Amino acid sequence: MKKLFAVVALAATLPLSHLAMADDDIGCGLGTMIFDGKSGKVFKILGATTNGTSGNQTFGITFGTLGCDGTGTIDSAQKLAMFIDGNMDNLARDIAKGQGETLANLSEVWGIKDEDKANFNLMAKQNFATVFSSENVTSNDVLNNLNHLIAKDEKLSAYAI
Repeated sequence: MKKLFAVVALAATLPLSHLAMADDDIGCGLGTMIFDGKSGKVFKILGATTNGTSGNQTFGITFGTLGCDGTGTIDSAQKLAMFIDGNMDNLARDIAKGQGETLANLSEVWGIKDEDKANFNLMAKQNFATVFSSENVTSNDVLNNLNHLIAKDEKLSAYAI
């Protein structure tokens, strides 16, 4: 019965999918459409989980439905935003420690050279409260906060986007 309801709900929303706009934090997909108009961290998490776990985001991008547009080009800022969005909790933990796999992966995605990674990790750790400025911080906020700190740092400013 649940599967039938899900299929009916999806089929009912497909004709309207071109009217939806992708959410900056959670992207496009069925979760974005279901939780459209809702606010708060809980609804963002539910929307992102729905988008990411059911494969509907890929479907939407492929066919231009569910508020997705498959025609754009991913730039470095979008790549970083997507990485941060998918790794917020682990990234927060690693930045607080100044080390860890997620922080190392972020520096790779950012394009930071090996010789500058220690400075990047230290800068992020020392500015944890600025990077994660509130409990409701979004992935775009984290990206913008990190980029602002990088731009101000003598050794890392070349990596600002």
